[in-house]
Amino acid sequence: MQPEVVVVGSANVDLVLPVQRIPRPGETVLAGVMSRGPGGKGANQAVAAARAGARTAMVVALGADDGGALLRDALGGSGVDLSLATTSDAPTGTAIITVEESGENSIVVAPGANGELTLSADALAAIGQAKIVLSQLEIPFSTVQAAAAASTYFILNAAPAADLSDELLAEVDLLVVNETEAEVVGGPDRSALLKKVPAAIVTLGGEGAVVLTRDADEIAVPGVSVEVVDTTAAGDTFCGVLAAALAAVSANDSITGSDLTNAVRRANVAASLSVQAAGAISSVPHGDAIDARYAEVYL
Repeated sequence: MQPEVVVVGSANVDLVLPVQRIPRPGETVLAGVMSRGPGGKGANQAVAAARAGARTAMVVALGADDGGALLRDALGGSGVDLSLATTSDAPTGTAIITVEESGENSIVVAPGANGELTLSADALAAIGQAKIVLSQLEIPFSTVQAAAAASTYFILNAAPAADLSDELLAEVDLLVVNETEAEVVGGPDRSALLKKVPAAIVTLGGEGAVVLTRDADEIAVPGVSVEVVDTTAAGDTFCGVLAAALAAVSANDSITGSDLTNAVRRANVAASLSVQAAGAISSVPHGDAIDARYAEVYL
């Protein structure tokens, strides 16, 4: 079936190191037992959208190695359509993640196959027909630009933080950034983002998020208070569930500020569930868990 959400993005093998605290520059710290699992911003977001109930496909480049096999199993097992995935001569991307006892993390990524990702004719056709296209910045900017230009409604999660061209921003329908990324894109006044894109969501960690649109005042959506275990995939869970919620809006209707606010509430709930479990894809909640927590918080 035609996917509702197409994620164009990265997939990595995550090497996770639990530490008492993240090391400072020039410092060595000892870690606990290392774990290895599937992750990457694009893969996490695709799994989140699929588990939230959206028909989801992923445009991704994987290596012909055991890491690629691991990611194919994880994505396919979560219901993500991989018919648009390609195999690269480069190794599968790898991320080294240190997670301290508070749940905060620090991540270094070796892109590998992610840096080889381009869009085939089939990928461009799927992107053009999808309700929502979601991308991030762990893949070549030229690929992000091509996906944005081909899409009907394009969400850019501008992470990792980077300077973005006016050409790319002109194709963005919804920008999702944290506070640091918002300042890189628009400066210290987050309302300045609306000079570059028609709508933006700024995530605030445990404090929730704010919704910015050109035709309404800023709307604050409070976070959901929980005990934090690991924040690794929280932002990606937020983005994937946000995309799934917006894809549920009728294709005949434009996405309104109210639609965005309701989608952010659901995304906040999902992110609050993800931080209560360790790992990346392993921490992404399923739709029934999101529904139950949403009912507790909002109904």
